[in-house]
Amino acid sequence: MNDSTVVEACTEKRYEVHQADLPLSCPMPNMTHWDAHPRVYLDVATKGQVNCPYCGALYVLVD
Repeated sequence: MNDSTVVEACTEKRYEVHQADLPLSCPMPNMTHWDAHPRVYLDVATKGQVNCPYCGALYVLVD
């Protein structure tokens, strides 16, 4: 996911993210419905993948 890509928040169940997206929050800043739920920061760098506790979306670090 790069900064120029706009996606809707809470519409997909799996998102691939990159080091450039860190620190990771859900919803991400480039998501159109940024107020879909309270912003929460997720530790994907240590774990490689993490689920959002609000919407259940899975974020996977691909690089």
